[in-house]
Amino acid sequence: MASSSSSSKIAFPITSTISPNSGIEILTGANFAFWRDAVKLTLGMMDLDYALRHDAPGTLTAESTTEQKQEYEKWERSNRMSLMVIKNSISVAIMGAIPDSDNAKTYLKSVEEQFKGSSKPHASTLILKMLTSKYDGVSGVREHIMMMSDMAHKLKGLDMEISDGFLVHFIMTSLPTRFDAFKINYNTQKDKWSMSELTAMCVQEEERRHCSRHHH
Repeated sequence: MASSSSSSKIAFPITSTISPNSGIEILTGANFAFWRDAVKLTLGMMDLDYALRHDAPGTLTAESTTEQKQEYEKWERSNRMSLMVIKNSISVAIMGAIPDSDNAKTYLKSVEEQFKGSSKPHASTLILKMLTSKYDGVSGVREHIMMMSDMAHKLKGLDMEISDGFLVHFIMTSLPTRFDAFKINYNTQKDKWSMSELTAMCVQEEERRHCSRHHH
């Protein structure tokens, strides 16, 4: 009896620390890339992603070493908790279409297979939006750059990574004509700017123009 009560005591702190899906949006389909990132981040931060990174260890036998038993227990706990977090963050309507599995890694792969195709139209829309986005001069150039960076981050989640060099180019072409001298100055430089340098220089340029306008 003593052993069963002690094991039940251990179970409570483990489950209570999870607060199951803190920070994980319920998977509805269109938000798959964000959902996947949030699941992996949450499980990683809770140190519960072992089963997603490692295959299931062999079944324990009477000959299993202490080390093998510990590894199995670590994987089993991670697998059980990962499945709970994953399944609790999927809408009931979607869950029915995903083949069930008692292996978290396999189950997550099945979810990915389900939504891989549907992400293509979303990626096309994002690329088109990036290509046609122009800075309106109202919101602030920092906010505009952040919006463009966010679109690039979303594309990365859809397995379409845009390099910083391309992103800097996209952002430069999205700036209005009053930034033309600034663009020419950039193009004559040998050094390529990082995203943080681009942001700082654009904000500086906008502030300089704002000040000169007020002084005239």
